[in-house]
Amino acid sequence: MTDQLVDSPDLVPNSGTAIDEPSEAKGRKRQWGSERRSEPLPIVHPKPSARKIVLGRLAILVTVGAWMYYVVSTIIREFINNPNPGFRFTIESVSYVVVVTFLTFSALMYLMARQGALYRFREHRRVPRGELDNHFADYQHGITVLVPSYAEEPGVVRATLWSAALQEFPDLRVVLLLDDPPNPTDPEKARRLDETRALAGQIERALSAPAARANSALAAYRARRNGPVDPAAGSASPATKKTGKQKGAQQKLRDLDELDLLIAEYEAAAEWLEAMAEAESVHDHVDEFFVDLVIMGLARELRLVLLALTSAKAQGALPAPERMEQLYLRLTWIFNGRLESFERKRYASLSHEANKAMNLNAYISLMGQRWRKEEAGGATLLRPATTPHEDDLAVPDSTYLLTLDADSLLLRDYCLRLVYFLESAGNERVAVTQTPYSSFRGAPTRIERIAGATTDIQHILHQGMSYYGATFWVGANAIIRKRALEDIVEVETVGGFEVRTYIQDRTVIEDTESSIDLGAHGWTLVNYPERLSYSATPPDFGSLVVQRRRWANGGLLILPKLWNQLSQRRLQRERILIREVLLRVNYMASICWASFGLLFLLAYPYDSRLLSPAVFVAALPYFLCMGSDLRDCGHRFSDIFRIYGFNLILLPVNLAGVLKSLQQGLTGDKIPFVRTPKVKNRTAAPAIYVLIPYLIVAFSLLTIWRDWQQGNWGNVAFATLNAVLAMTCIQAYIGLWNSVVDISLGALNWLYVSPKSKAGKEPVVVPKSAEEVDWESILYHGDRRLNRDLRGGTDRRRRISLR
Repeated sequence: MTDQLVDSPDLVPNSGTAIDEPSEAKGRKRQWGSERRSEPLPIVHPKPSARKIVLGRLAILVTVGAWMYYVVSTIIREFINNPNPGFRFTIESVSYVVVVTFLTFSALMYLMARQGALYRFREHRRVPRGELDNHFADYQHGITVLVPSYAEEPGVVRATLWSAALQEFPDLRVVLLLDDPPNPTDPEKARRLDETRALAGQIERALSAPAARANSALAAYRARRNGPVDPAAGSASPATKKTGKQKGAQQKLRDLDELDLLIAEYEAAAEWLEAMAEAESVHDHVDEFFVDLVIMGLARELRLVLLALTSAKAQGALPAPERMEQLYLRLTWIFNGRLESFERKRYASLSHEANKAMNLNAYISLMGQRWRKEEAGGATLLRPATTPHEDDLAVPDSTYLLTLDADSLLLRDYCLRLVYFLESAGNERVAVTQTPYSSFRGAPTRIERIAGATTDIQHILHQGMSYYGATFWVGANAIIRKRALEDIVEVETVGGFEVRTYIQDRTVIEDTESSIDLGAHGWTLVNYPERLSYSATPPDFGSLVVQRRRWANGGLLILPKLWNQLSQRRLQRERILIREVLLRVNYMASICWASFGLLFLLAYPYDSRLLSPAVFVAALPYFLCMGSDLRDCGHRFSDIFRIYGFNLILLPVNLAGVLKSLQQGLTGDKIPFVRTPKVKNRTAAPAIYVLIPYLIVAFSLLTIWRDWQQGNWGNVAFATLNAVLAMTCIQAYIGLWNSVVDISLGALNWLYVSPKSKAGKEPVVVPKSAEEVDWESILYHGDRRLNRDLRGGTDRRRRISLR
């Protein structure tokens, strides 16, 4: 009910508007078939009906029953009726039933997780605002928001920092962890880096005025409330009864004056936010969300408080003094955020591993200590400060950490509600809580719309996995107990410096591996059942390839860790539900077997005797439930076909990610972390990922012709569906002309070979005099070339002589 009131313009006077014209009026071209709806889904999930829950249970039973019927009526019966089926038919039967079983298992896990989400949505009750204010009134703990960023657009980072800075929390620090090379030579990169570096200071300066006003108002209220008391106030006699009544009337007037002062403060805060919203430029649907939901959403919340206060004044009522102080405190929580930036690559003593996990680890390892800078060999090192006055860098500690991707946005009370959840009874061993991110609505491209639809489906599934205790950390946003990270830290020495690893970087899905590590140490994870976070979806096929290839890589490598975790929990006599194990295995390995299974179904002409309507019946509940979920998320039921075609054209991407995992498992070499591009223009996709979808269409057409000749009508229908949907998705999500461009670029890159210097012929800078020698580097590093340049005999030694 609260959210309905907050978002209702009829109940919020003078809320204003932040968006003067739609995105189309700005000249931004929208594709046909893109999303027109821009308003997001409600924060609190609607309570599912009893009918929906019953149908969900029925879907699970039908899926299991249809699979069992297929195995008995088709596979076993074929072997009974044909005692000598032959080697080929036996292999085909076994492989086909394995593929169907794995795909059915994934569908069953979808239905199970979905059912858990329905149970959670039915049981969830939102914590009243007054309880939150009361809990944090005398709060002593802090939270540090870490925003890792690499080569991001400054405008994207700015919106993320603002959404973090405007969180309502008593002690909030926001740290932008810049991972760009600190001294780029490219002028454009240098300009973008300078703009990003300036963001923290700009936002803190912008917040300084409303923060100063809110702090002064709170201090003045406390001074008035705790001021000197008239000693004669409590000694009234019957003779002075009339005077007491007069004092009561004067007190009531003073109370009304206090209420007027509080109303003025909320009016000023709301007007400041509305003025900020009016000054924002809206170029796309993400900007629209930032203005309307982040800034104006908070302004509408304050206007709602104003409505309550003005109504109380009209009714001659007054909130309790403690409640009024809490309302003053709330304004200070909003505007008192502190912002700064940090660049680990400026310091040689910190890890420079090129991934997000080590960017976070580098800063976390510094927290709670004071450091002094030391110049050595042309590099800057951080050493622990031994005396209070010699520190150059003080990194405060905090009870909680919030990791937030630089393309994500948080709604106003994300921190408040999730920390309250962590501190509620029974949640003492919850290490990580988050709201799995949703997609921004109003996507201007078809591929962003359909990828956003899959994101919204994943949000539901992650909520359901929490019901069965199978939660995984999804890295876009999460609140973490720092104490839990201290439990899983690994310490090693690299190049003479201590490197502390809290979040593993062994794979590119570091959040998944950290979930297993936390579970092995007795910690749990929970997804908060509301929509409080949103993250960007790649707007074109090229950037989507980078993201989905990364998502498909690493699950198989982490799977052995799951078995170790389960073994430790069994030794501790902890009860482990089979549903948790099945959901976790499916989450980490389903991309592998689904990709290879689909490849087998596409490529191999299975015997028509193995086909049965029971297979279709087993898959039908999955697609019907997905269509229902898509419709509940504001998408279309028919998107089930678009998502199927979408997965078809992503088949080579998923296979590449799986093969990379196998490569890392065999070689032990880390797979480089490739960040998803977040730029306005189109990202070119590797030619192989564009070419293979066309090959899928061509092979499907060949299958249609071949099975038509043989009268294998089941395979004809399946191949026809694949050909039509794959070609439709190629045209819609990749683009015919873009395909030509990307394949041509791939061919040119393959033919072009960049010149490389010959081994042993690298240019060597030879000092000509003692004044030119970098003596500090020599003394600190020694022979950094490992004597490579000194193996050239007398001539080489004579050339580097200083005489």
